[in-house]
Amino acid sequence: MTKKIIRTAHAPAAIGTYSQAVQMGQTVWLSGQIALDPEKMVLVGDDSPEGVSQQIHRVFQNLSAVAQAAGGSLNDIVKLNLFLTDLSHFARVNEIMAGYFTEPYPARAAVGVASLPRGAAFEAEAVMVLGSASRAN
Repeated sequence: MTKKIIRTAHAPAAIGTYSQAVQMGQTVWLSGQIALDPEKMVLVGDDSPEGVSQQIHRVFQNLSAVAQAAGGSLNDIVKLNLFLTDLSHFARVNEIMAGYFTEPYPARAAVGVASLPRGAAFEAEAVMVLGSASRAN
């Protein structure tokens, strides 16, 4: 099996020593995404409720862009890890996530953290299996 590096200009470029995603076989590991605008590479939103909502949307848009670059979609994600600097935003994450994913939803963990890169309020990383959405029951 050959390791394939996934890159797209439709999601933020890596800001460190990592790839946007790595594929082995049908499995793709998507690196953590924060709410960076892929063109300007600046964080969208702030820590207000509206700003956090903007961040959550941008994170799922970034994940979607990487998933598409790998030949899949958010519905091929089988495991999602969420990181929030304030767990009081968890209900907002659930509400917004429902607009990006359809049932059956991926397995998921949500973790409260002290801080995230660039002062972000939310980050998500995922594992995707290509073709899993078409095989779901």
